[in-house]
Amino acid sequence: MANLTHPRHLTSGLLLAAAGSVAFSGKAIIVKLAYRYGVDAVTLIMYRMLFALPLFLAMTWWATYRSPRPVEPLTRRDWLGILGLGFSGYYLASFLDFWGLQYISASLERLILYLNPTLVLLLGWVLYRRRITGRQAGAMALSYAGVLLVFGHEVSFDGWNTALGAALVFGSAVSYAVYLVYSGEMVQRLGSLRLVGWATTVACVLCLLQFVLLRPLSAAVVAPEVIALSVLNAVLCTAAPVVMVMMAIERIGSGLTAQTGMVGPMSTLIMGVLILGEPFNAWVLAGTVLVLAGVLWVSRQRS
Repeated sequence: MANLTHPRHLTSGLLLAAAGSVAFSGKAIIVKLAYRYGVDAVTLIMYRMLFALPLFLAMTWWATYRSPRPVEPLTRRDWLGILGLGFSGYYLASFLDFWGLQYISASLERLILYLNPTLVLLLGWVLYRRRITGRQAGAMALSYAGVLLVFGHEVSFDGWNTALGAALVFGSAVSYAVYLVYSGEMVQRLGSLRLVGWATTVACVLCLLQFVLLRPLSAAVVAPEVIALSVLNAVLCTAAPVVMVMMAIERIGSGLTAQTGMVGPMSTLIMGVLILGEPFNAWVLAGTVLVLAGVLWVSRQRS
């Protein structure tokens, strides 16, 4: 275990957590840029997963054959769990997120996804009857109020499209929360890197199959800019953040890593304004502050 009192571990851990959060948040910016070239969600996520697949296979190989501890062989139950978690946590969550980004701003998308800790709490209450305290309920109300504030501002301009996009991204957040709720036991058994490697590999295969079944092969002919953006998305915003966040957790723990990850929505907001030309106003800023305050409150209560 890392010596968390050592300043070097603390500094490197905080930098890794912040960099991972910013890199992952950049996904929405890259997706919005790619949509400007006329590509659809099915094709775009296919390219992202196509380029990410070798990286995830390498991650799986490393976790299996270079693990410092003995690796248990996968059982039939493990494979079923990997298939279910890969479908829910990475395939469905990613596809709904990409689809939703066709209709809403990157800033609103990121705020909705940051409701994830509150959704995990709600699922714990629904599935396992875990008690939600008054403070946790207040924190959740604060976060949802922030999202509704930004949503209400956007829906007044784009109506039905904003409602559809927000619903799709919220579905993505729910799907990933299901993955988090059910992955705990398997993480303990398989290790986080091995589980993530296998689950994401399953998701990559599903995204490739989805394209083959729903689109003609001619749909794979896209602008060179889409290919370049997909490679950037696969490397910088998909595989790299997974590794950086895991390295951060090893150095500073999951609680401090999660709190440092709060820079994600703010970085998306800034990149959206500077790169995409998205509006920046008091509504968006106030909604972002409310969401971050609520999620931070919930995270501290869970800790």
